[in-house]
Amino acid sequence: MFFEKFDGSADLVKGMAERTGHDLSDPATASNFKQMVMACTGCSDQDGCTRLQAENETLNAAPAFCRNAARFNG
Repeated sequence: MFFEKFDGSADLVKGMAERTGHDLSDPATASNFKQMVMACTGCSDQDGCTRLQAENETLNAAPAFCRNAARFNG
């Protein structure tokens, strides 16, 4: 179960990065990827994030409930 949640969180982080225009291959972001995924695993609204990403190809900013909002919005 943990690995499924971890994989799902990794997908959500990648999706949010794409939608907010962050390049995960950029060394500044890539070095934090594991921390970002771990933060995402503790999110209480992954379903909301999944819906948000399904409904939006781009986002001006990560939603306030995103545990990685500061990284995506900074």
